[in-house]
Amino acid sequence: MSASESEKHIYERLGVRPVIHARSFSTKVGGAPLPPEVVEAMRAASDCCIRMEDLQEAAGRIIAEVTGAESGIVTSGASAALTLGAAACLTGLDVARMNRLPDTSGMPNEFLVHRTHRNDYDHAIRAAGARFVEVGFYYYTFPYEIEAAVSERTCAFFYQAGVAEGALPLEQFAAIAHRHNLPVIVDAAAELPPPEHLRQFVAQGADLVAFSGGKHIRGPQASGILCGRGDLILSAALQHQDMDVFPETWPHRRLIQDGLLAGPPHHGIGRGFKVGKEEVVGLLTALRRYASRDFEAERQAWLADMQRIVAAVADLPGVAAHVRYPQPDGRQVPHAVVTLDPARTGKTANAVINALQEGDPPVCVFEKLAAAGTIVCMPEALRPGDAERIAQRLTEILRA
Repeated sequence: MSASESEKHIYERLGVRPVIHARSFSTKVGGAPLPPEVVEAMRAASDCCIRMEDLQEAAGRIIAEVTGAESGIVTSGASAALTLGAAACLTGLDVARMNRLPDTSGMPNEFLVHRTHRNDYDHAIRAAGARFVEVGFYYYTFPYEIEAAVSERTCAFFYQAGVAEGALPLEQFAAIAHRHNLPVIVDAAAELPPPEHLRQFVAQGADLVAFSGGKHIRGPQASGILCGRGDLILSAALQHQDMDVFPETWPHRRLIQDGLLAGPPHHGIGRGFKVGKEEVVGLLTALRRYASRDFEAERQAWLADMQRIVAAVADLPGVAAHVRYPQPDGRQVPHAVVTLDPARTGKTANAVINALQEGDPPVCVFEKLAAAGTIVCMPEALRPGDAERIAQRLTEILRA
């Protein structure tokens, strides 16, 4: 490798252009830059080997301390956490059922869910072999509708955090589930900030909660947390870890001797979701660091970045721009919202987004509202100076 080649960023040497990431912690744009402490912890974790069961047990203790849950495991993302959590609800500690998944014929496999809580991410629940039973309407759900939907086929209740309209409060939903001795699993992947949410859902009655590790926690992008009841976490761990073990020499053979398990299960449905020791240590480092972060300073920096973008384009012909803060759901994350009048700008929002993505460096923004003429910039993954570059590129494109 030549000296000039070695000076290039690793992505440039691979022929990949780094981008300015203005669409929150989006996985498809690589998440957010990792804090140096997390990177160093992952490097340190890489230079020797450990038993993954031991590391996950240590993770469970730390996750329990932070979340108020009985235990937890580190997963390869929140989606993996949901699949593992669903698998735990479906099988409990029945190893024969673990070996059958995703075949759930003949066993309770229905998850009750508010109709308004269905979304494309819940494929992660169905992947374990679960079947959803929708309850209520998009605008309202009565408690008696939940009660009436419970049957001998019901296995668990599923709750999508952050969606209030048309849904019972989690405490009430969980109370109904617990009257029927059924667990509640909560998808809280994107529910940070505020940091209080790490403990809130367990406190409100959730038996399992899935969080992303690569979003506001700022852990590795391919990491997540599943926390909750100890027996369910144990079930999820057994369906997640390498189970190429034998009863006589398994380090955790006491689970068999104590009668908790009939024997070790085979590789489970979560085997493909394995998480490396580096990701586990990186996530735990980020989680411990989370408690000492200055969230108010972070919010103020985000707000300044979004204001900088809005100020650059707000006075351009055919452009209306403002900072939306807080979000309609109450989240304390500012967004720069730029709406175009194509008749005056001569450009649609989709055309501007494409021009941003094709520039140097590429700029990736939130596209969901583009059909309505709106471009949204989000601050969480921006690095120092990125907001100025976005403002400059937007101005250049809209003036061209």
